[in-house]
Amino acid sequence: MSKDIKTPFGRITPDVSLFPIYYLVFIYGFVYIFPYGKNLIGVSWFDWLRSEDGPLEWLQFFEYLSSSFLAFFIYLRRKKKKEINSLIWLLIALLSLVIAGEEISWGERLTGIGITTISDLNVQGETNLHNLPFFHNYLLDPVFEISCIFLGWFGWRKFKNINALPSREMSLYFLFVALFYFYFDISWASTTEQIRNDQEIFEFLLSSGIFLHCFKNFRTKNKT
Repeated sequence: MSKDIKTPFGRITPDVSLFPIYYLVFIYGFVYIFPYGKNLIGVSWFDWLRSEDGPLEWLQFFEYLSSSFLAFFIYLRRKKKKEINSLIWLLIALLSLVIAGEEISWGERLTGIGITTISDLNVQGETNLHNLPFFHNYLLDPVFEISCIFLGWFGWRKFKNINALPSREMSLYFLFVALFYFYFDISWASTTEQIRNDQEIFEFLLSSGIFLHCFKNFRTKNKT
């Protein structure tokens, strides 16, 4: 659980991890205005971080890949393999592996080798499924919103006995992502100009929340 925060008005004891707030303040309060990015790397530091195939996207790949291994290890260590908690850990392992593969277009970004029949249809011209027109245009954002609301609020609130789901402490890692995608879609549908697409900045919180949840439970399992 998060530690007490000392303020001039007294102590604040948060029930959730505040890292997502610190992270977003750092990104938008400092990285956003860091100078000399265009002189050194051709774009601002902020645009470099949020770029496609940029550092945040690669960090997401490594976090999802690590989460897959950790969740699978937790599943293997559980005695009752058909219990709901065990099955959820197995599901987390499989989904994390799929998402990690999708993040790097199943190795195409490393090898340049892809599946032409998929990349020809793909919005980004790559070998992945989440950027196929129908999924990308109609399902991708709602999937993010619904899954993040489930992980950040509904899951721990309604299924308290299922410890394979992230706890309340991890809520902000998921709820900020849901809020961003909801506001992004609302701005697209409204009469105002659509907000800037900072998806990689927010999706990093999602991958970090999954990874920290898996790592925390992996350490607990290793001690027993």
